[in-house]
Amino acid sequence: MKQLSATRQIVMTAMFAALTLLATFIIKIQTPTFGYIHLGDAFVLLSGFFLGPFLGGLAAGIGSALSDLLGGYAIWVPGTFVIKYFTAFVAAFVFGALTKKGTRKNFRVPGIVLSGVIGEIVMVAGYFFYNVIIIGATEGGFGAAGVGAAFSASLAEVPFNIVQGVVGIVLATILEPVFAKIGRSVSWSEA
Repeated sequence: MKQLSATRQIVMTAMFAALTLLATFIIKIQTPTFGYIHLGDAFVLLSGFFLGPFLGGLAAGIGSALSDLLGGYAIWVPGTFVIKYFTAFVAAFVFGALTKKGTRKNFRVPGIVLSGVIGEIVMVAGYFFYNVIIIGATEGGFGAAGVGAAFSASLAEVPFNIVQGVVGIVLATILEPVFAKIGRSVSWSEA
């Protein structure tokens, strides 16, 4: 991504945070484990792809954390911010490494998919461990039995997070060329 002015960086970061919030908050599918699956991970990944690791991470973390806050999942806000920040950060870093200038056009879709998979692994692992901490702190304690119960309960969330990650990767792969085209027309992306 070519260097953006400070004003454009702020605007783009705010825009991707808002898109992440909306995609996470508006369409939710409740899971039996009291969580929810959403479309926001597509924008978490796109934030990283278009804004880079740091700003993309901020947009992803802020938008996702605001969704939890507004949706009544306040206990998840700090974990969500950190997890989504690093999901976007890692995906952006990998995408940048895979699509160096000159090879970017030829490797775009595989780069999106591979970097998305690695980023979403961060998300699944992050929520697994954060869930263990939350359950341990609120229900079972951190003794052997409490941690064992927390690990078991947290494993139940993993398949739902994997589905959410896969949907996010598919949508990001579909939407990336659209955002790249928009970016070229308003000159905020070298795409």
